[in-house]
Amino acid sequence: MTAPSKDNDYIQAFMTERTPDFAHAALIVVDMQYATGHRDGALGRRLAAEGSNVVGYRFDRIETKVVPNMQRLLKRFRDGDGAVIYLTVGAAKADCSDAPPHMIKMFRALDNHAGSREHEIIDELKPRPGESVINKTTIGAFASTGIDHLLRSLGRDQLYMGGVSTNMCVDTTAREAADRGYGVTLIEDACATTHEDLHNATITNFQRL
Repeated sequence: MTAPSKDNDYIQAFMTERTPDFAHAALIVVDMQYATGHRDGALGRRLAAEGSNVVGYRFDRIETKVVPNMQRLLKRFRDGDGAVIYLTVGAAKADCSDAPPHMIKMFRALDNHAGSREHEIIDELKPRPGESVINKTTIGAFASTGIDHLLRSLGRDQLYMGGVSTNMCVDTTAREAADRGYGVTLIEDACATTHEDLHNATITNFQRL
């Protein structure tokens, strides 16, 4: 027998596997809005105007991975009677006065408030009638919405998550959910952010436990 490597990460001994069960599963689509989730949206236009060298990576990944993979996931969840829940981020008021201090400047800069085009979910991933759309004003959904009550009412304790941004709203919401007893899976090729190293580090760190 080969002795275990001393480089093994101790945390792996505590990890558990689970079998997906659509009767108890929900697909959480995080913040796939024009404001930050589409090349033609406010963030995309702003980065392009500034000549930013990160605009290509973010929106190329959204277009080539996140959107097509999320479309496949939506079909599978809908066909399999899994729940589909959309999250949006943005202010409820046009002046963004209902946003917390650390979010208000970004919401205003991106014109991201209820009723604006930027706040809308992109056409490629539009919700179907009857699917829940929950708006949050914070990075994590559990801090500013009733998502916990909704999930428990639906009997959904397995969460499968994707969207933007991997290291911010997706990761924060996933960690909030895990701490509340949900089994959470981040779908790596259905997530995107602005820097590849941030995406990879978030996925690596999250999967440890």
